[in-house]
Formats: sequence, structure tokens, C-alpha cells
Amino acid sequence: MHIVIMGCGRVGSALAQTLEQQGHTVAVIDQDPTAFRRLGPGFGGRRVTGIGFDQDTLREAGIEEAGAFAAVSSGDNSNIISARVAREMFGVQNVAARIYDPRRAEVYQRLGIPTVATVRWTADQMLRRLLPSGAEPLWRDPTGGVQLAEVHASPKWVGHKISRLQEETGVRVAFLTRLGESILPSSQTVLQEGDLVHVMMRVDDVEKVEAAFAEGPEEESGH
Repeated sequence: MHIVIMGCGRVGSALAQTLEQQGHTVAVIDQDPTAFRRLGPGFGGRRVTGIGFDQDTLREAGIEEAGAFAAVSSGDNSNIISARVAREMFGVQNVAARIYDPRRAEVYQRLGIPTVATVRWTADQMLRRLLPSGAEPLWRDPTGGVQLAEVHASPKWVGHKISRLQEETGVRVAFLTRLGESILPSSQTVLQEGDLVHVMMRVDDVEKVEAAFAEGPEEESGH
């Protein structure tokens, strides 16, 4: 796939190098030609000096044959304008914009531009570790009906199988983070202390799921 990246800061350059290593062709746009030094001498993609929402600049970067566009410059306005130009004028299917202002990010998300709100994401992730509770949405499908979320599980679930957790809460466990590693559990996987549980669930069921995770497993009859 050909991928165009606007912004050659730390994120943009790392993204460009990773994508090229994975076999994609990459073009990077930046207003400052000295920014391309971050790409290193081994980078084989295009370096385009210009403004990321300028149509001629985008064409020079190969936007017309691009399958994806990432806007990761330091300016929220530039990122969202260029993302909309890529999506609406050039019909690029996969578009994402980095937004520093979390309130703006939510607005653009509703406009159909996937956003990554860096400050909010980092703060939220820290808070999840410091004050674990409830469900933290990580992804939502385009219809808004289903979401992937990290849900805080009561210690009462420790020692119980994923199959029981799913049965009693109505979720599908997508993956666990255990000791810093992501693992794909089977229905027989047993929850351990410190596991972070990432689940797919219906948005309408969030409160019910949070309550079931907080309360622990139902008591079995005969106990």
C-alpha cells in the first residue's frame, strides 16, 4: 500500500520507518525540509516539502494512489484540514489525525475522521493504572453500537476462567494484558492477579458490564 504521512516529527518519522520496513511505500510531507533528517539515510520513500492540506503538495506525495493518510504534525487545525482533504477530495479510505485538544478530537471523531488525542490518551492510561475502575473505551465501530474497552475486573474474578467471565457478563474477551504482554486467551484461560481485561461489548450494555465486573462471579448454588 502507498501511505502518505503529514508531519516529520518523532511520531511521523517513526511511523514512516515502521511502515516502510513492513513493505509499504511511504511519502512524508513537512513544511521544514530539515525535519526529514529524522528519517535517516536508509529511508527510501518520498520527502515532500510543503503544506499538508495543499492539493498540489498532496498530489506530489502520491495521494491519488494512496490507501492511507496520517496527519501527525504539531498543529491540530492543519491535521484535521489535511485529513478531511485526503478523505473528501481524494477519497482515501484510511485516514487518521492526531489531535492535542481532546474536546476537538471528539467532534472530529463524530465527523468520521478517526483521531488520536495524545494528551488525553496518555492521561487516561495513567489514570487507569492509578485509579482502576469502570470501562475505558479504546475503539468504537462506525455504527456506534459496539466498542472495545478495557474493563476493570474485581479481584473476585481472579482464579476463574474466561468462559465464566464471558457467560456472566455478556462480553467477548478480545485480549488480556499480563505482566506487560498482550495475550489472546482461550475460554479455558484463568484470570490472574494484575490482568488487564480488554473486551468487546455493546455500548448500551456498558453500565451492566461494569457492574458485573465489579461484583465478581455469581455465587454458585450449594456454597
